[in-house]
Amino acid sequence: MNKIKIFIKSLNIFFLLLLLSSCNGKFNFNKINKQNDPLVNSQKSNTKDKLEIAISCNEESIEKYLKDGWKIKNKKSKEKVCSWKSVPANNSCDIEKDKGCKIIKPDSFGTETIYLLEK
Repeated sequence: MNKIKIFIKSLNIFFLLLLLSSCNGKFNFNKINKQNDPLVNSQKSNTKDKLEIAISCNEESIEKYLKDGWKIKNKKSKEKVCSWKSVPANNSCDIEKDKGCKIIKPDSFGTETIYLLEK
């Protein structure tokens, strides 16, 4: 009977420690109303909107963004496969009858341009 009480007490301590160890949040007891703080409001008005646009294989352009007042801050380009084609693996292969002999290869290449826009 004594061993059961000790086991139950140790089990309760274990669950209490488990509960306390799982709480890792920060507690802020100094609550400040940030909506009326002029310093925070002035910092919000100075931030700029940023937008990242990726254009692949000349699918579209960024002209509508530039007309809307966005400016290009950064531009990166890299080569990308625009389309793929299926070809037979060898001369005796029929793609329509034997799907296992079909190889997919790049058909055309283009560029992918990533624009970082700022307003």
